[in-house]
Amino acid sequence: MAGRRRWSTEEILDAAAELLRTSDADSFSVRKLAAALGTDSSSLYRHFRSKTELLRAVADRILLAAVAGHRPEGDWKQRITSLALRVREAFGQQPQLAAVWGRYASSGTGSRMVMEEVLQALRASGLPDAEIPARYHRIAVLIAALVASEAGVSTVTPEEHEQGRELFRVAVLGADPERFPALAHFARDVRPLGVDRRAAFEEILAAQLTQIETATRPS
Repeated sequence: MAGRRRWSTEEILDAAAELLRTSDADSFSVRKLAAALGTDSSSLYRHFRSKTELLRAVADRILLAAVAGHRPEGDWKQRITSLALRVREAFGQQPQLAAVWGRYASSGTGSRMVMEEVLQALRASGLPDAEIPARYHRIAVLIAALVASEAGVSTVTPEEHEQGRELFRVAVLGADPERFPALAHFARDVRPLGVDRRAAFEEILAAQLTQIETATRPS
């Protein structure tokens, strides 16, 4: 009787990524993945010691995709912005995995390549070495939060999106001016979270980089 097929690490990660397209990290399990592959969980634990380790590896592949073909160009701010937009785009193609990255992070090759590029760019900014790790951490947290937030919006169905827009209009345009005077004043100009997110992403990141640039100027 033929034995069960042995799946490679890459094939397991491919299947996990596909499974995560239609679910999330909470409902994902090694047992479900094993069932999708037609094998048992123990065979997968020979490749990954835990569900968390597996999820980190899947998220790291997204970072690898973001870094693939990236060529550092321009000044340090342009380098960080370009990389951040590539990360945003990569997770935008697989939004379910953005929450995985935000929750579990990654310690694989993709993560190290992203860290290396950001740290090199920060060194080029003129910051003292002692300040770079803290600045790097703030940038990493900011990018992860923005990517996860945007991905959350992108997974909403068209029906849910339209329902949300209608609820937003009712909540904002119907705000009691006596109780919510500022909201009533700006009601026609305030936009839902899903509007023009790329511009918001770039502006928020630019503000953080400008703060760093200011810190490097002689007092």
